[in-house]
Amino acid sequence: MLLAWTFALPALAEDGYDLWLRYKPLPEAQARQYRELGAELVAPVQTPTQQAARDELVRGLGGLLGREPAQAAAVRRNGALVVGTPASVPQLASLQGDLEGLGEEGYLIREARIDGRKATVVAANSDVGALYGSFHLLRLVQSGEPLAGVDVRESPRVKLRVLNHWDNLDRYVERGYAGESIWDWHRLPDWLDPRYTDYARANASIGINGTVLNNVNTSAQALTPLYLEKTAALASVFRAYGIKVYLSARFSAPIEIGGLATADPLDPAVRQWWKDKADEIYRTIPDFGGFLVKANSEGQPGPQDYGRNHADGANMLAEALAPHGGIVMWRAFVYSHEEPDDRAKQAYTEFVPHDGVFADNVLVQVKNGAIDFQPREPFHPLFGAMPRTPLMMEFQITKEYLGFATHLVYLGPMYEEVLRADTHARGPGSTVAKIIDGSLESHALTGMAGVANIGVDRNWSGSHFDQANWYVYGRMAWDPHASAEEIARDWARMTFSTDPAVVEPVVSMMMGSHQAVVDYMTPLGLHHLMGRGHHYGPGPWVEGGPRADWTSVYYHRADARGIGFDRSATGSNAVAQYAPPVAEQFGSIDTVPEDFLLWFHHVPWDHRMASGRSLWDELVSRYGRGVDYVRGMRRTWSTLEGKVDQERHHQVAVFLGIQEKEAQWWRDASVAYFQTFSRRPLPAGEAEPPHDVEYYKSLQFPFAPGDGK
Repeated sequence: MLLAWTFALPALAEDGYDLWLRYKPLPEAQARQYRELGAELVAPVQTPTQQAARDELVRGLGGLLGREPAQAAAVRRNGALVVGTPASVPQLASLQGDLEGLGEEGYLIREARIDGRKATVVAANSDVGALYGSFHLLRLVQSGEPLAGVDVRESPRVKLRVLNHWDNLDRYVERGYAGESIWDWHRLPDWLDPRYTDYARANASIGINGTVLNNVNTSAQALTPLYLEKTAALASVFRAYGIKVYLSARFSAPIEIGGLATADPLDPAVRQWWKDKADEIYRTIPDFGGFLVKANSEGQPGPQDYGRNHADGANMLAEALAPHGGIVMWRAFVYSHEEPDDRAKQAYTEFVPHDGVFADNVLVQVKNGAIDFQPREPFHPLFGAMPRTPLMMEFQITKEYLGFATHLVYLGPMYEEVLRADTHARGPGSTVAKIIDGSLESHALTGMAGVANIGVDRNWSGSHFDQANWYVYGRMAWDPHASAEEIARDWARMTFSTDPAVVEPVVSMMMGSHQAVVDYMTPLGLHHLMGRGHHYGPGPWVEGGPRADWTSVYYHRADARGIGFDRSATGSNAVAQYAPPVAEQFGSIDTVPEDFLLWFHHVPWDHRMASGRSLWDELVSRYGRGVDYVRGMRRTWSTLEGKVDQERHHQVAVFLGIQEKEAQWWRDASVAYFQTFSRRPLPAGEAEPPHDVEYYKSLQFPFAPGDGK
């Protein structure tokens, strides 16, 4: 129990730069339990990664406990902290057997006796494992967790845990809401901003081990010698923290920077060009991770331009990278120039025929849902449909369709919902998480990618609560079976306070925030209702333009009879792409979860819902419920004034005000628009929108942030 005086003094202002690695002094009542921890720190510094681990422990324990640990070469007294591998710290040799099965990145944290004295041990098979274990230990201390009897055995369940930066070489960030790119390409390779090291520290603290530096809508210039030298400079910073660099590769690079007449993946000259390019890259960056590729989607070049398929393109690049141990991450976000009957079906149609054909060093990177990072989507039908091909999850951390950086939306529950979804690919229990971690199909190559929300804003993510989405992504990439709520609790303790009077209200706000945004934006399975291009604000009326599937009316299909996209057997039959038990559930209006009702069915306005209300009344109620939740978050946050430092409390309070205003806008505009089809009155107690539909349609936002160029 915390002492009453813990928050007697005003909280000091913070700007959010330290993220969850704040290392502020613990209250005396908590610090007392760690009085012996780090009496001596026995940790080697013979490699850059060893140095990084020791530096972090000195910084962390010094800040949390108010004293830096005494650094020693051997254990001389009780309370020592011993960190390393059996090879680097001979006193850990007795743990060699216990480290079996933990791989190169796993670690142990436990109490042990070293040379007859009591010690806390962080042991691993590699330096990077010891670094990860050091961060875990600091998390326990920062959260006030007792170390008596501690016995942690951890190793990642996913091999590649990668951030995808949609950053352009001119520092513009597509779908970025935290300022321009942190990569200062013009000043690289000479100026290595200290922020790069802090970026690496933050990522290593949550187990991220790779970063794709440039946008998937990339320029071939990223592969030129000038930019490879700059990339090598970043790699030199990240290497100590176990992070490899990757690049998005433009498929037409052999033409644009190579002087060839074609980029046909079966052309011998093209194949040789990529082999030569891979050799050049690895001469410059020996531990380069590999390529991320967006091909034949949204106008990007790809193998289909030459009558070839995705496997042809991916395998050509895989062949070039294989001698160096490189990986190809080939995105499954594709759709053709021809207008489809249902865009949700295209990735399945294009990729499933090539299951088992992709090279061993290829991961097919699949978005969590089949459309495009909507507030809620059913899991992508490719999960479970390609058993012979490793599939890599792609989540979006930056909130392109979720209120940008100003809306408080914790994505942990959404990630958890998708990862725990049962594909029934091999019977009940065939969850998406088991596909991602390779356990369902015994794949050794596994991965998860997150589209980063990082920029030059002082708080990194555009808002303080958006840091939580970076954090939960890393933790779930390490363990896709982890609890979003427990991760939120860790983050709140590390970011704001260990006081339960702060932690519990903050976690409560976070855990309901995703459902709230779904309610006030796209309830009951609606999707793709945002403004055109910039994706800011409501736009259910959007129609026309070059493609029907870039409009809102294509997806909601509201008419006088009802609303929703019929993907059942009577419609596009997209349900047939799922395993039979899932298809049966989604394909019936009587069994489909109401959260996906309008995703799979065109439903009459008078359809009776589980609540007893008509569909129309339920739709309006859900919109209002979302707004009410935001109002509740504002009230909750106001009670934390004085318990959270003034600077961060003020910004969050202002942003919650913006969120309430915009949630109300979403509700009013959407209700006004859909009422023109339903022709029904609003339920009793529901306020009429203050303006007519034409007013909402007239609103224009030509300079909304984050739109593609």
